[in-house]
Amino acid sequence: MSFIKKLIFAFLLPPGSVIIFLIIIGIFLKGNILFRFSALFFAFFIYLISIEPVKDLIFTHLESFSTSQSINGDAIVIVGGGSYGSGFMKEDTLNRVIAGYFIYKKIKKPIIVSGGGGVFSDAKLMAHFLKEVGVPEKDIIEEDKSRNTAENAIYVSKICKEREYKKIVLVTSGYHIRRAVKLFKNERLEIIPYPADSKIDGDYTIYSFLPKYTVFANSVKALREYIAIIFS
Repeated sequence: MSFIKKLIFAFLLPPGSVIIFLIIIGIFLKGNILFRFSALFFAFFIYLISIEPVKDLIFTHLESFSTSQSINGDAIVIVGGGSYGSGFMKEDTLNRVIAGYFIYKKIKKPIIVSGGGGVFSDAKLMAHFLKEVGVPEKDIIEEDKSRNTAENAIYVSKICKEREYKKIVLVTSGYHIRRAVKLFKNERLEIIPYPADSKIDGDYTIYSFLPKYTVFANSVKALREYIAIIFS
């Protein structure tokens, strides 16, 4: 009964409802064969990227990188991952700043929080969080001009050069760290990558093959990251 209930909800709400709609168009709509085939193709594609095993497969390459056993450097750099206009950090930003805080507790090095935005920049929100959990203000450096990862690297490198930081612990999401390391290395910084989290589950049940919006959203995030890597 529980499975049937979850099955109904999976296809009652997006992306399941969109999949059903496209299948209906592909099967029952009379006329253009190419249009019908396209509808069935996109239904299948949306289904695939909405289930956990395929989502994990998409993230595997992004999160497959070597990390240093020794975490040490002249500074800790936390790259922002977005914030809401209401003044709250998005999930990626929160995960990253928490990971950065735990590194700070171990090595006690200055923290550079990087990320611009509107009224509430990622840098400002992360700095506020760090102060609230006890990091001294003198150990927090805000970089709030950057609008993307490339600019994170450029503006942070300027701060590092001014303060003679040569090696940094770079904290960002697991799926984002491959591109971030590449861009920061382009600015002639020695990088110790530190993934704040992982999007890979790896533990599957029958429910893992039901389409879910959160899985779909994460898959889209990963696909966007692949495109960003190509153009970085």
